[in-house]
Amino acid sequence: MRYITPLREGGSLPALAEADDDFKYVLKFRGAGHGVKALIAELVGGQIAKALKLQLPELVFANLDEAFGRTEADEEIQDLLQGSQGLNLALHFLSGAITFDPAVTTVDPKLASQIVWLDAYITNVDRTFKNTNMLIWHKELWLIDHGACLYFHHSWNNWEQHSKSPFVLIKDHVLLPQASLLKEVDAEFKAILTPEILEEIVNTIPVDWLQWEDADETPEGLRNVYLQFLKTRLENSEIFVNHAQNAR
Repeated sequence: MRYITPLREGGSLPALAEADDDFKYVLKFRGAGHGVKALIAELVGGQIAKALKLQLPELVFANLDEAFGRTEADEEIQDLLQGSQGLNLALHFLSGAITFDPAVTTVDPKLASQIVWLDAYITNVDRTFKNTNMLIWHKELWLIDHGACLYFHHSWNNWEQHSKSPFVLIKDHVLLPQASLLKEVDAEFKAILTPEILEEIVNTIPVDWLQWEDADETPEGLRNVYLQFLKTRLENSEIFVNHAQNAR
């Protein structure tokens, strides 16, 4: 993978890179901000969106060695790159995409409800008017940046309580005003996200990303907590759906 340039957007300092398949990718680094937890959130949140047939750039794993980005002059970025050797995550770069602007583009109630449901389910705090984290590409709406979701894993100990939370921050969601079909979408999405699908998604988390110094659990123990969180939250989806409806 060839380093091109840093993308100075957001707090995680991703970079644009070119892979050996000749495609460009937005690289998310394990050495940034919340480290591998942000990569896990990006991977799991993104794959749930994919399972629900929402548009999302292709996700790929990216292995970086010590030579990657050696020409970068910025010392802060150089430190980030050196701290990110090993397995990272990349998203296909949507060349020519423009940032979604709610004042310009109207999203139909069904799609708005689907995206609001997804974000309430995965507790994604980062799809607001200030930062929509959506792109228009080839006249379609694409979702990006799920690294802030599943934020229960930053405290970890009370994951059961988090799994049944109403997710009050949904009040700030950019598409909430259009999301008038949440009950309908809830029934459809619960049928899609079977225990087998959720287990398949959680099993894609690399063991390398589950070696936490601050955790007592084994990597498989951590993986199981992610799975139980997602299952419990789905079983109790009426809590976050009702709250989102009331927040409208």
